[in-house]
Amino acid sequence: MTVKNQNYIPMKQVYLYSFSILMTITLFTACSSKKSGVSDKTGMAYNKKEYGGFQVNNKFKRGPGPGLVEIEGGVFVMSGSAIDAPGQELGNYNQKRETTVSSFYMDETEVSNTNWLEYLDWIRRTYPDDHEYYYNELPDTLVWRRPLSYNEPYVDNYLRHPAYADYPVVGITWEQANRYCAWRTDRVNETLLRERGYMTSFKDLNGGGKPGAAVASSPRPTEAFNTDVYLNGQYDDKGKKAMKDLSPNAKAGTAANGKGLPTRNVRLEDGILKQPYRLPTEAEWEYAALGLIGNTQYENINANKIYPWNGLGLSSAKKRTRGLILANFKRTKGDYMGVGGALNDKGSITSPVRSFTPNDFGLYNMAGNVNEWVADVYRPTTFEAVDPLNPYRGNFYQDKKVMDPLTGKISKDKYNNPVLVPAVNAKKQTWAERQAANTTAAALDSTAKAKAASATSYADQRGYRDRENGLYGETTLVNNKSRVYKGGSWNDQAIWLNPATRRFLQQDESSADIGFRCAMTMLGASEISTAGKPEFKVKPAKKFKSR
Repeated sequence: MTVKNQNYIPMKQVYLYSFSILMTITLFTACSSKKSGVSDKTGMAYNKKEYGGFQVNNKFKRGPGPGLVEIEGGVFVMSGSAIDAPGQELGNYNQKRETTVSSFYMDETEVSNTNWLEYLDWIRRTYPDDHEYYYNELPDTLVWRRPLSYNEPYVDNYLRHPAYADYPVVGITWEQANRYCAWRTDRVNETLLRERGYMTSFKDLNGGGKPGAAVASSPRPTEAFNTDVYLNGQYDDKGKKAMKDLSPNAKAGTAANGKGLPTRNVRLEDGILKQPYRLPTEAEWEYAALGLIGNTQYENINANKIYPWNGLGLSSAKKRTRGLILANFKRTKGDYMGVGGALNDKGSITSPVRSFTPNDFGLYNMAGNVNEWVADVYRPTTFEAVDPLNPYRGNFYQDKKVMDPLTGKISKDKYNNPVLVPAVNAKKQTWAERQAANTTAAALDSTAKAKAASATSYADQRGYRDRENGLYGETTLVNNKSRVYKGGSWNDQAIWLNPATRRFLQQDESSADIGFRCAMTMLGASEISTAGKPEFKVKPAKKFKSR
C-alpha cells in the first residue's frame, strides 16, 4: 500500500537531521566570521580603494521578483502523466522522456486584466502621442465573438470592467505576451533601483507626489528605463544612495547625496537587479504544473499524477468541499458551470486567477481557466531530439547592435530598447576578427546589412535536427511561428487538463481561452532550502597572511 504525506520521522533520523542543522549553522557562522573580503588567490583586499577598488558583493541573497514563487527543479518523465486514451494522436502529447529541469521562478497566478491595464496605462502616460504603440498592445477583444453565440457583453466589458479585474487576460498573442515580459522586467528593476535610492526616487521625480509641486532633485527622464541600456552605462541617474565607485581613477561628481563622492550605476555583479521575466519553457511549465514535489520523499515519488492534484478524479474528496470540481473546465459539451442553485466550478467563462486550490508548488489554475502560452516552437516530435537538460525548441540567438565599437555603446530604438540583430558567431571572436567585422559593417549600407544578416542560419535554431520539412499551408500547418500552449481552459473538456497535453497556435494569433503567466531563471544553487537535509562539510578558504 502506498502511503502519502508521511509526517512520522524515526528518532534516529531526527537526531541526524538535528546534528546536520547544527553543523550547518556552525559552519555558516564560522564562514561568516572569516569573511575578510580578501582574495584567496592573490591576497588582495576586495572593496578597498587602495587595492584598486575591485568590488565584490559578499552579502548576496537571491529571491524571486514580484508575483513569483520558487520552483525547485529536478528530474521527471516528460509526458509521464499522459492519459493513453484511444484515439489520442501523438501530437497531443510529448514523447515520454526522462528530463531534468533546473530550478526557476514562476508566476503564482495567470496575468490578469488589471495587470494588463497597468501595462496599457504606462504606455499611455509614457508615450501619450504614440497611438500605434498603444493600439498594438491592446488585446483582441473580438475573440469573444461567435457567429451563433451572444457574447457581445464580453467584447465590450471583459478587459476593462472592474467585474473582471482579477480574471485572466485573454486575446493576447504570443508576441504580445513576450513584450509584456520585457516591459515587466524593466518596471521591476527600475522600481528596485528607485525605491532603494540607487536612482532618483519616484517621489522626487514627481515633485513629492503633490499636485503642482516642483521636481525635488532631478528632471523627469526623457527616455523610458531599460535594464540592458542601464547596465551598459547609457543611463545617467544617480540617487541619494548611489553605489560608491571605489576605483582610484573615479572622478568626484555632483552625486545626489550632496557629498560629491564618486558614484556609479548598479552593475550585474552587485546582484541587485532581477533576471528577465519571460515565458516558461514547455518543460518548465509541465514540471511546475505536475507539482510532484508534494509526493516526493528521499528521492522517491510515492504516487504519480495525471492532473496538478492527486487522484484520478476531477472533484474534491475533502469533507468540507466534497464534490466540488477542482478546476474551471467544461464537464460535457454543453455544461460549463453546473446547475443553477448549486453551481460547481462557478465559471461560465473564466474565473478569477486565485480560484480553486493551488498545487504543491503553490501555483493556481495550472489546469483549466485559460490555456497558457509557453516559449517553445511547436513540433509533434520535439522531444525525440531535444537535450535532456532544460529541453527547449525555439532558440533564435540575437546580439545587441553596437553603435560605437570604441565605447561599447549599443544602439537604441525609439522606445529606448536595445536594437537586436541576428547573432553571426558561434564562439567569441578574436580582437582582430572583431575589429575587422566592425570595419566591414561600417562600410555596408542598411540593405546590405539586412542581406548579410539573413544569409546566416546560425542565429535561427528553431529547426535544428528538425524532421518537419513540409511546406506550411500545403502539407502541414506547423512552421517556425507555431507556438505551444498548455493547460486546458474553461472551454475545454477534462482530457486537456493533463499537463502532458499540448496544442499550438501561430504566435501572432489569439483566442478567448489562451492567457499566460511569466517565469524567471533562478541563478546559483539548485537547492532552495537545506534545512533538515544532510550536507557535506566544506572548509572555508584559508586566510592569506603576508610574511
